Amino acid sequence: MNAPWSVDAVLLDMDGTLLDTEKVYFESLVAALNACGYADDVVALCHSMVGLPGPVCEAMLRDHYGTAFPLAEVNRTFIVTRDRMFDAGLPLKPGTIELLDGLAAADCRTAIVTSSSRRTAERHLTLAGIRDRFDTLLTLDDVTHGKPDPALYLKAAARLGVTPAACIAVEDSNHGVAAAHAAGAITLMVPDMAPPTEETRAKCAAVLPDLNAVLALLQERGAL
Repeated sequence: MNAPWSVDAVLLDMDGTLLDTEKVYFESLVAALNACGYADDVVALCHSMVGLPGPVCEAMLRDHYGTAFPLAEVNRTFIVTRDRMFDAGLPLKPGTIELLDGLAAADCRTAIVTSSSRRTAERHLTLAGIRDRFDTLLTLDDVTHGKPDPALYLKAAARLGVTPAACIAVEDSNHGVAAAHAAGAITLMVPDMAPPTEETRAKCAAVLPDLNAVLALLQERGAL
């Protein structure tokens, strides 16, 4: 149960894991849909999108509301609302700095593995003051299929020159856990908005309350 982990790199999701942005995206989308006249099942639908790439979310909206869905209008309203919320500050999740400091002190290689676009990832990590903490950055622009497909994690490990089995992946969503597990990484989950399903729990080495607990577990298992 407490066997040491041999770890060459730690691969970190961004939204909802390091950055407290998922609530902003969720609330902005709900507000945009409401403003455009959509109210029924909006909250449940938006919850089902947590952790998915933008194009997948857009396809889900079209499938749910039909071909007449005003995607451009909803996107414009979403962006205005999102940016207004981000202007108030881009918060980090509890334990982010402590985890990154611990990884740096152990000289552990790191990568961001996110379903966001490169432009968004660069901007948000820079605004949060942590862009220079990572050896490499893998985004939706680097693959054909985003999470829950494992391609992002497989590519991150390849770019760092390590095997996925020697990587710790830290995720907040069910879709992210599916991607990391399918890639073969040791997967840790710190749930954000959506609780883990039983299937997700079975794919995780641990489900933890925050990133401080992630750091403590890595140290306990000799990964750092």
